[in-house]
Amino acid sequence: MPAQPREHTRTYFLAKLAEELEQRGLTATLRSSPPALRISDPDTILLAETVDCVPLSEGWFYRWSWGELVGLADDPALAAERIVHVLAARQ
Repeated sequence: MPAQPREHTRTYFLAKLAEELEQRGLTATLRSSPPALRISDPDTILLAETVDCVPLSEGWFYRWSWGELVGLADDPALAAERIVHVLAARQ
């Protein structure tokens, strides 16, 4: 079954976030079903997080695995900074 337009949008935003995270030294692996990013610090492989992307009435948002919003998908750089901050605090 071909991917729906919504899934293409979700994958597009996740790929943008992956680029930003990789520029900051993290590893980001795109899972395909359901689309989500598995994010880890290469120096601490056991510390990882999953982020997905969801459409809400105000637009598309990145979301932590526990349901809290990370930030607007239109600003992947800001979302990446927040993710880096949270992962660093958990080390």
